[in-house]
Amino acid sequence: MVHDAHRHLGVLPAFPFYGGPAIQADVTARATIAELIADLDRDGIERALVLPNYGVPVPDAAFELNELVVEAAQKDDRIRCGLWVSPKATDAERNTTALALAAEDGVTALKTSFLLGGHPTDPESITQLDRIFATAREHDLTVHVHTSPGAASDIDQIGTLVERYADDVRLHLVHLGGGMSGHMKLIGGRLFDWIEAGKQVYTDTSWAIGFAPLWLVREIERRGIGHDRILFATDSPWGDFAGEFARLSDAAGDGELARHFFTDNFSALYR
Repeated sequence: MVHDAHRHLGVLPAFPFYGGPAIQADVTARATIAELIADLDRDGIERALVLPNYGVPVPDAAFELNELVVEAAQKDDRIRCGLWVSPKATDAERNTTALALAAEDGVTALKTSFLLGGHPTDPESITQLDRIFATAREHDLTVHVHTSPGAASDIDQIGTLVERYADDVRLHLVHLGGGMSGHMKLIGGRLFDWIEAGKQVYTDTSWAIGFAPLWLVREIERRGIGHDRILFATDSPWGDFAGEFARLSDAAGDGELARHFFTDNFSALYR
């Protein structure tokens, strides 16, 4: 049995990233619930957290997918969903519409990222973040946050969210801190320090560099904590099932630790 704690639904418009031609790099993106379910069946995924696809600087592109992921969660009981919300002050009205769906059946998370703007320590972003985390607290939801090296998504900046909110709201930091620097910062101490401090912090191993899952497992075994904070995730269509599964299963083996990573922790975090 495998539970996927991070995959996306929806097809984004083409966009000219980095000064190049308009492209659609997420070639396995799915537009329909039927296609999503077919992917779950193909990969043998028993449960999944499904989030709106995002990544282009067109605010409505992700917000308009919120109703689709809610529909998916209400159509198939294997699926739980997260709503896309934004830290940008210019998205305040869109956030109001999105957060109104927080009580819908099947909603277990709120998803946000600073890739498209905003900053964890910007006062204008904090206004929106306070709303997001207050809604999560009210409805017992997990907040799902992107991490990647540098700028506003660096674990140095995302860590301020842990310090500010994770005493009483569950915070899922995706991508194991994000890249080489994020892995070293998170596995090298911060994840375990936060756990010992009572922070409700979780992470997944999607996009992890090859060395990181094995090191993570060894640190969990050495320290005796953290086994209940790691989740398997594909980040499909930006990641793939085969690669992510092989990397984590090779590190975790096929015993109790693997069961925590691949099923139990998802069940505990996303109900």
